[in-house]
Amino acid sequence: MAWTKYQLFLAGLMVTTGSINTLSAKWADLFKAAGCQDTTERAFSHPFLQAVCMFLGELSCLAVFYILICHDRRRPEPTMEPGQRFNPLLFLPPALCDMLGTSIMYVALNMTSASSFQMLRGSVIIFTGLLSVAFLGRRLVASQWVGILITIVGLVVVGLADFTSGETGDQHKLNDVITGDLLIIMAQIIVSVQMVLEEKFVYKHNVHPLKAVGTEGFFGFVILSILLIPMYFIPVKSFSTNPRHVLEDALDAFCQIGHKPLILLALLGNTVSIAFFNFAGISVTKEISATTRMVLDSLRTLVIWVMSLALGWETFHGLQILGFIILLIGTGLYNGLHKPLMAKLPCWAGGHSAETGDADETERLLGGSRVAEENK
Repeated sequence: MAWTKYQLFLAGLMVTTGSINTLSAKWADLFKAAGCQDTTERAFSHPFLQAVCMFLGELSCLAVFYILICHDRRRPEPTMEPGQRFNPLLFLPPALCDMLGTSIMYVALNMTSASSFQMLRGSVIIFTGLLSVAFLGRRLVASQWVGILITIVGLVVVGLADFTSGETGDQHKLNDVITGDLLIIMAQIIVSVQMVLEEKFVYKHNVHPLKAVGTEGFFGFVILSILLIPMYFIPVKSFSTNPRHVLEDALDAFCQIGHKPLILLALLGNTVSIAFFNFAGISVTKEISATTRMVLDSLRTLVIWVMSLALGWETFHGLQILGFIILLIGTGLYNGLHKPLMAKLPCWAGGHSAETGDADETERLLGGSRVAEENK
């Protein structure tokens, strides 16, 4: 069945804004500017401030939700379902997971390449699958277990690619690359907990997705903005590259932005793109399918990798292609993308219906939640 123009627009919007989100965050990391206390130019390394900007983008989804509701109510026959009333504090636990996972990922993005960052985020299906079995009582079918195992192999290959690139001195030190990769995987564990919490406590209340994203963005933005104050006084020695060696020096970030205003453009790109990416992702799930959303997210990884090469942010490594292909196969198997092909085989037709229910549940778990990620 051919896609409509609107569906094609949504797919293109999701891939474009999703790619811009990661690339703009990495672009901000690559800027060098003087700070408040010295005239020496140094890298813009403010992951927690970047996370605040990201949550501001998510918060804007709440404004979009209410604008759409008001516009819909002016129609003779309203068609938009606002969802049932709920306690906003239900979103606090997943928002805290989102805040922690996102902050860790922005720290990691300072240490590794944008393409590896995006590829390693694919490990979320491993932990989401395992946690959904343990805490939601899901039953994964054989193809999903195989997909998880293949994804693990893909992560190892991507890690080897980063290891060899670190040895050749590509932009990041080897220790930083390894640490960054491990932090990304650690963040995916937290993101998978967030997704399971959303499935168990939030989405059963029939909350509109835009309102869900916006509410989590509200909690993340407010809490992390407040935490920037104590972070200004917490010493972390060599872990931080700011002059005062504190966890986050927001004032120094503003000084660097003042010396190099293009940094603000990168941060705005991150903020605006995450808002449109969430809207496009939710709309793709609604208008097409959650599986299509996962495919488009994989395409986004390819776009980020190609753009990073074109911009000279990283060099070509054959192992990365192999790792990407393996991760793509693992993700495809986990999300049942092989079934349309296998359904044409007579031997597959009988067992196909038995797996459909569990696969649909997993698709809802992965596709109904945000990518952070998916995000992100």
